[in-house]
Amino acid sequence: DGDWKFSLESVKKLKALMDKNSHVNPRMVLSKASYSLCDEEDLPEEFQPVCKKEDAPAIFERLNVVAGEPYLCEICANAACAGCV
Repeated sequence: DGDWKFSLESVKKLKALMDKNSHVNPRMVLSKASYSLCDEEDLPEEFQPVCKKEDAPAIFERLNVVAGEPYLCEICANAACAGCV
């Protein structure tokens, strides 16, 4: 994502966290706007620098899209890879 590079395994963990928190009970008092992935204790360490950025939610969302592509092979998830179908 731009100048950021993350392991595919960490991106998959990020997706699992995002999926887990997308099913939040609407009766909860805590608003979704106040929720931050950066507050998750299971967030992989390599994402901590992203948490210091103002656009962290957008970065996380783009990574979630990459991890959510069912046809995306692990080799093609590497930015240096080319030619995947």
